[in-house]
Amino acid sequence: MVSNTVRRVGLSVAVVAALTSVAACGGSDDGGKAKSGSGGDSVAKASPIAALIAVQKKTGNAHSAKVEGTTTMGSAMSMKQSGVMDWSDGITGTMQITQTGGAMADTMEQLGSDGTMEARYFKDGYAVDMGEAMSQQTGGKRWISYSYDDLAQMGGASGAALKEQMENTTPDQGVKSLLASGDVKKVGQEDVRGVSATHYSGTVDVADLTAKNAELDADELAALKKQLADAGITTETVDIWVDGNDLLVKKTERGRMKTGELNSTVFYSDYGTKVSVERPPAAQTVEFTELMKQQQGAIGGAAS
Repeated sequence: MVSNTVRRVGLSVAVVAALTSVAACGGSDDGGKAKSGSGGDSVAKASPIAALIAVQKKTGNAHSAKVEGTTTMGSAMSMKQSGVMDWSDGITGTMQITQTGGAMADTMEQLGSDGTMEARYFKDGYAVDMGEAMSQQTGGKRWISYSYDDLAQMGGASGAALKEQMENTTPDQGVKSLLASGDVKKVGQEDVRGVSATHYSGTVDVADLTAKNAELDADELAALKKQLADAGITTETVDIWVDGNDLLVKKTERGRMKTGELNSTVFYSDYGTKVSVERPPAAQTVEFTELMKQQQGAIGGAAS
């Protein structure tokens, strides 16, 4: 029988793994593979708008990167993550996620977990290794598999939004946000982990989001506004740091969500790194929908 705690963890993990992927890629802007030279006009020499356009265009030539960061969402959760992501054809990759505080960490502790898990992302969904603690309560099944289609059906409108975001998110949304905000400024040149980078900053007001610089079409603008609104974000401050090759090396986001304050910091490196993701062993994997059915069956049996 699946305990209520396992069910809560299963639901929470769905959110955590999804948000980790979105934080790693959906709110960022990554350029093409790094080259030895500056390759022409550097973002450091361009106007803020021209610089952001250059970075956004470079994204089309990028396929993957190493990612490392931290995310805090009010009292709900705080976590750190590291891994590799590929966005050449949907989002694929692997991330090591560690809960460092909040309600999610408390829930996982109740299950006997140390708060560390591995997430593997595929075009049609993702799987999360919950470790031995989960395995002991699910008959040896330590992996929970989540289908985007199933999450969309179970989550209603918000589930459909999550499915769309996970399947189509590309690493240039942060740049698009700044372009659409009409509030972009060049802060200056700063050091990011030993790399000289140009710092740009802007504030995105969802209610007043406009394509003032005509760099986003109506569909892109509508999709961006919907993405932020679905997350409960009304105002968000986005900062990006770009190296001399027009490649993003750091991104931060600060704002308010339905669950409280959002603070996210992500570092990017090793563009073009190889990403290979394998499905977890079937014998050690349980579908999230099956966990829900087991829980419902347990409740129904107790009621009778």
